[in-house]
Amino acid sequence: MSSSRSGFITGGTWCVDHNMVLPRWPEEETATRILSANAQGGGAGCNFAVDIRRLAPEIPVATVGLCGEDPDGRLLRGVATDHGIDISRFHVDPALRTHRTMAFTSAENGRRTHIFEADASDHLTPDHFDFDGVTARMLHLGLPGTHALLDGPWQGDPSGWVSVLKKARAAGLRTNMEVMSIPRDDLRRLILPCLPHLDYLVVNDYEIGAFADLQTVQGGATSVPGVIAALRRVMELGSMEIAVAHFPGGAVALDRSGGVQSHPSTRFPQAEVKGTNGAGDAFAAGFFCGHHRGVALRDCLAYAHAAAAASLRSVDTYGAVESLESCLALAARTGWRDALELGAA
Repeated sequence: MSSSRSGFITGGTWCVDHNMVLPRWPEEETATRILSANAQGGGAGCNFAVDIRRLAPEIPVATVGLCGEDPDGRLLRGVATDHGIDISRFHVDPALRTHRTMAFTSAENGRRTHIFEADASDHLTPDHFDFDGVTARMLHLGLPGTHALLDGPWQGDPSGWVSVLKKARAAGLRTNMEVMSIPRDDLRRLILPCLPHLDYLVVNDYEIGAFADLQTVQGGATSVPGVIAALRRVMELGSMEIAVAHFPGGAVALDRSGGVQSHPSTRFPQAEVKGTNGAGDAFAAGFFCGHHRGVALRDCLAYAHAAAAASLRSVDTYGAVESLESCLALAARTGWRDALELGAA
């Protein structure tokens, strides 16, 4: 990354996660008691920004978002200011209701289920994104599939996401996009037009397979050679300098020259997993903290895994994320899985 710029600006989804822990995900036509509940910031714009500030407080972070003038909107702005995030480009519209998500976590297995009302997010457009005077190095943008106007065509571009990415690059920013695991056809429709306007891509095994139209997960198991093949195909479709895919056992990174780096994940005890909500955001934040600090690509993957593992200790998206040094110390205590078998791809 260019040394003349510093930090990140995030953009897109800012929502309030109403986190609820259930004994297990209920069957239809049954009743289930909520074991615990709280409200925290969520969404790609929020989670990445807060994670960066927690992992590496020396790195400046700004954000672009849209919320209502309601209790949830005030909660989000409070989360940002409490973490030292620049909200001068965070828009408030009293006519809108802030995006809210009912985030259910099963105490039985730590798995999550999200049900959301977008409202404010549906009204976010490229016109809300003003990069004049921004000195950050990179825009972290998301989440396609949750923003009605950005998901649709915009002034000759295939989508508002493409328009925002083009504006960011014209302003001298590098670009990265966060996605979520929506149906494959929707992922391809929304993301493929964005690939030529991205400098980085950090996603999971399912998502990279969807972009490449390849099968990367079968029977719940990740095919590492399949992931590498998908990364190579996606790299051909876009302009990324680096593309990364992560999965439970580890992560693989591919650079523009075709070089492959990999790193296993931590042996974080399943019994200590409180929830997986936000683990992908923490992975991305850990990766880009390492990249911002100029460490080697494989070490960036280690930073990413350490941050993601730390996040598993909380049902919310960022409550258990600490400094990179603390996350790496936790990873050292739990240990690392065996090296990945890359196979032939």
